[in-house]
Amino acid sequence: MRKTIYTLTTLIVMLTTIACNDYETYGELKERERDAIEKFISDSSFVIISEDQFHNQGDKTLGNKQFVILDKSGVYMQILNIGSGETIKDGETMNILCRFSEKAILDTTSINNLTGTYVFTPDIMCVTRTGSTYTAYFSERRGLMCVTYGTSVPEAWLAPLQYVKLGRLTSATDDKARVRLIVPHSQGTTNNAKANVKPYFYDITFQRGR
Repeated sequence: MRKTIYTLTTLIVMLTTIACNDYETYGELKERERDAIEKFISDSSFVIISEDQFHNQGDKTLGNKQFVILDKSGVYMQILNIGSGETIKDGETMNILCRFSEKAILDTTSINNLTGTYVFTPDIMCVTRTGSTYTAYFSERRGLMCVTYGTSVPEAWLAPLQYVKLGRLTSATDDKARVRLIVPHSQGTTNNAKANVKPYFYDITFQRGR
């Protein structure tokens, strides 16, 4: 009997130790995220500039390797194409058509609405600007972001809107706005990035919808 109790006690201690060793604190998960983002930036040969330098460059990033780190959010942003048309005006509500690719930095899983089932169904963000604040939701429920993550728009997707122009493409010279973002979990999707402390890399085009 004593031998059985001893064996059971030993087994419980071993299982508890294994569980403790497998558990990661939030601080450890954030450190893992930071390391993953730094490695991703290094492996991609991206060049990071400050917001001050970004503003001194006319609110532009230069070339296809330069990203600005946004101080308040920790999002890394690159503007590949400023777009055609105008920025969203204060007090305006606008539908924005979004094409994107998303890649998880930690495990390289990816989704996009550039090919396959969702190629004919862009995501649509309904965005309202109030002063310097932008709020939004995904209004196209058949869109890939909405199907995958719900109607909530990641905060990081709103960061470029004060810098890019959003118009309808009416001529061959008109261009969609295009940005790339490196997104820490705190600025990502609520039910995935935030819940699992996962960073993502996005390549997104924006244009004014109806």
